[in-house]
Amino acid sequence: MTVVLDPSAQSAPIQGVLDPISCDARNFGAYARTGGWTFALKVARSVRPGGQSADETPKVSAKEFAELAGCSPERVMRYYKAWDRAADYGLVPHFEVLVPGQDIELPDAEAWQTYYVSRSSASSERGSAITEAAAAEGIRPTKALEVAENPTALRAAILADPSTAQAARTALLDRVKEDPALQAELARDIARTDELKKAVATETRAADRIGYVRQIAEKGQIRTPAGQTLDAPAELRSEAERHLSLLDELDEGEDTGEWVTEAYDTMKNLVVETVEADPELRVQERRTKFYSSLQKATEVFEELTFDDADDIYEDDMVQRLEELQQAIGSCITALRSAAPRR
Repeated sequence: MTVVLDPSAQSAPIQGVLDPISCDARNFGAYARTGGWTFALKVARSVRPGGQSADETPKVSAKEFAELAGCSPERVMRYYKAWDRAADYGLVPHFEVLVPGQDIELPDAEAWQTYYVSRSSASSERGSAITEAAAAEGIRPTKALEVAENPTALRAAILADPSTAQAARTALLDRVKEDPALQAELARDIARTDELKKAVATETRAADRIGYVRQIAEKGQIRTPAGQTLDAPAELRSEAERHLSLLDELDEGEDTGEWVTEAYDTMKNLVVETVEADPELRVQERRTKFYSSLQKATEVFEELTFDDADDIYEDDMVQRLEELQQAIGSCITALRSAAPRR
């Protein structure tokens, strides 16, 4: 005799077997949607708020709740405080309006980590600052607190991983703008480290050279070797813009040294050629250079004092001054002879 089984009968619910599974599935789904809010609600509706006595509410203390739950009061209070923070922001109801056993619609699970902090260090002033910074960056406070509590691990990550070192550098630069003490410490570190001093000098020179090209491209001005500031010819400004666009297109982190040097040298040579090609500019350049040298020499001699001439006197000094006097005399004669007749 052949027995044919009904396929639909094989999948029918078996009383007492699927009910616990359905219950677990519903609980799992609730937790998947709301995360820690599921447990925080149990605390919020069962633990009485601070300031309320046992006579005023059917709720129990955090200590009593922890004993019933088989965990520490500190753990219960972490959920309590997370709910309290969220209530202050209007995300969930305050404790006073909740009653034991009450169900409410809970926030999404993603919001939980913004308010829940599992580490005791978060209660300190330092921990609160780290928690706020983590929230601003959109990361879990627990991650930031863990890093802050283990600086040796942070150091190891920075030393071993370029991307971590880059993140640390960016963070330091952001902080140093608002931290004068850190500015001073970093400046001292640089001043005491030869490699860093050389690197700073190199980058400063490169920045000055880029600034030279940028002034021509963006402001339309050139600075001659003698120090004149003039309007840049259209073709010169166009060439500066071309070099500047090449520099701006370089990838972040790419070595710009060769490109900067080429742009600077090219523009500097073009400025010299522009001055030499214009007779009037060429004369003005020589005049400006002469005045600049004369001003420097004048300032040097004005700073000299001879109150202690007896102590510093040497024959060589007098000889060199006499030679200088002759040179100045020749210069004056040349200029006078070139003066226009009146």
